[in-house]
Amino acid sequence: MSNSVETPVAYTHRQILAVLSGLMLGMFLAALDQTIVATAIRTIADDLDGYSLQAWATTAYLVTATLATPLYGKLSDIYGRKPFFMFAITVFVIGSVLCTFSTSMYMLAAFRAVQGLGAGGLFSLALTIIGDIVSPRERAKYQGYFLAVFGTSSVLGPVLGGVFAGQDELLGIDGWRWVFLVNVPVGLVALTVVSRVLHLPRRPSGSRRIDWWGAIALAVGVVPLLVVAEQGHSWGWESSKSLACYVIGVIGVLAFVLVELAMKDDALIPMRFFRNSTFALGVVISLVVGAVMFGGITLLPQYLQVVKGSSPTLAGFQILPMVLGLMAGSVVSGQMISRTGRYRYFPILGTALIAVGAFLLHTLAADTPMPVVMVFMLILGLGLGNLMQPLTLAIQNALPPQDMGVSTGAATFFRQIGGTAGVAIFLSILFSRLTPAIGERVTAAAGTSDFRRAVAAAAQSNDPAEAAMGQGMLSPDHAGVSGVLTDSSVIGKLDDVLALPFREGFADAIGSVFLSVSMLAVVAFVLTVLWKEVPLRSESGLQAAARGEAEE
Repeated sequence: MSNSVETPVAYTHRQILAVLSGLMLGMFLAALDQTIVATAIRTIADDLDGYSLQAWATTAYLVTATLATPLYGKLSDIYGRKPFFMFAITVFVIGSVLCTFSTSMYMLAAFRAVQGLGAGGLFSLALTIIGDIVSPRERAKYQGYFLAVFGTSSVLGPVLGGVFAGQDELLGIDGWRWVFLVNVPVGLVALTVVSRVLHLPRRPSGSRRIDWWGAIALAVGVVPLLVVAEQGHSWGWESSKSLACYVIGVIGVLAFVLVELAMKDDALIPMRFFRNSTFALGVVISLVVGAVMFGGITLLPQYLQVVKGSSPTLAGFQILPMVLGLMAGSVVSGQMISRTGRYRYFPILGTALIAVGAFLLHTLAADTPMPVVMVFMLILGLGLGNLMQPLTLAIQNALPPQDMGVSTGAATFFRQIGGTAGVAIFLSILFSRLTPAIGERVTAAAGTSDFRRAVAAAAQSNDPAEAAMGQGMLSPDHAGVSGVLTDSSVIGKLDDVLALPFREGFADAIGSVFLSVSMLAVVAFVLTVLWKEVPLRSESGLQAAARGEAEE
């Protein structure tokens, strides 16, 4: 009880900034990892001979992060935020160290899953804690700091990912392995700062139950559905494996709903939340936005590196317009919300910009000038910046302050679900379109004498990979086309004439995916137009809780 007395309910600006320093380091850790890996994943996958398997590394991370997120929210509501925030950082750092020992894409996926268990608490708990100490209206201003950190990590991540991935070795270790090792010093600093500056009132644990059965049912429901989203194109959407995943997933989801109804207020995600129309529609929007956001972040580095032939480092710099757009949109929207107390129009503007940006990115070709590509990325970034912060704020504001952890965890959970499914589905679309798209371009180019000469020269190359591709291209079915699914770096070694159909095929396939992203963004736009605005509270979570105790 002494801790609750010593810790102020109303925090000064200086105290809030001290707490923010710890929270932002934790969030920086997770945000940096997402962007640094997104830039380096092509090099990592090529080195581990699994370019077409890269979705497993991303999906494994997002699956465990998604499943852990609501559990962190519920446990922190019962036992307090700080111990679980520090636990999340520790697990994330351990997972990062394990990733450096990967020798195959499947091993990397397993270790990324460990990372995800920690990452599940970093974003949601940081947003929850700021909700505890700052009122919703003022929160918009402070959450701008979070998105500024996200933007900074988005700048540093691609650059560091490119630098590390571009090195064969660094201090005797493969360059790309430093993508994960860099998390260790950042994580240790984050642990030190959090332990010193994060002081929150203790929460009486009472006799509340922990919804372990709900967590198990959620895992049974979510994992097979996400796996089939990633593997459906190779298994066949109507294959026995896919059907088994559908059945197990549906059974798991139904079991989860039944468990949550039985657990009532002790549920991982209480079903009463969904009687609140603002919350219910907000999580649906989060689901769609997660798919759009993670899909875009995953695809753009692929386009820049494979189609434009940019090095990982250069691709990191080239993606800066999207990052700057995200930062500008988040800062402006945060300041406007803090001044006016109104947030409704920002999600509408954000989804509209995302739809326009994604549709413009759908038109990209191999010869699209880079300034044009950067303008399209800027539009996409501005949309994300105007959407992400108001969305979280509105969902937190829709439910009582005592449910802050669960509501924030639920919002993050559904965004992660959308992101996980989006990455899996969009990469599935990419790889299902890739071979036929390249095949069409190769067939068209095969009628030219320049291309035939380039193929013949490649077949005689001293480079085994290039020679194998050239010999495969001489076959009637252009068998060499499928080789890029294992190692896309081969394209960069080819003669420009020979490489052009491959680059054009990649651009065509990625364009198809961005068309899907834009259509999904239109759905999100319609939902935000239908979304009702709830006036922002003027009390922080801790102030509301203290007032409630006083009234009792």
